[in-house]
Amino acid sequence: MDTQLKRGIVEICVLAALLKGEAYGYQLVKDLEGYIEISESTLYPILKRLESSNCLSVRSAEHNGRLRKYYCIQAGGRARLEEFLRDWQTIVKSIEFIKGECENDKK
Repeated sequence: MDTQLKRGIVEICVLAALLKGEAYGYQLVKDLEGYIEISESTLYPILKRLESSNCLSVRSAEHNGRLRKYYCIQAGGRARLEEFLRDWQTIVKSIEFIKGECENDKK
């Protein structure tokens, strides 16, 4: 999959995973398992970017003697998800066009 496309999809998946409540990084990796492949080293820069763009908020809390960061979706993140779902219809139409042209080319 194209790197830029995958990055955008991963960001949307992270936002969607946070709709059910706040989560920490490793938990997000586990929540997304089976849907999209992502490692913690890939996830943390995405979380930082989403935080910088006001899509997420972050709080730190101690867990077993260590600080853990918990991420929570904000209004900006919800708006981004809504925008993605609106844009999805255009993406689907484009894919249908591409598939149709490829099938016609085989004839």
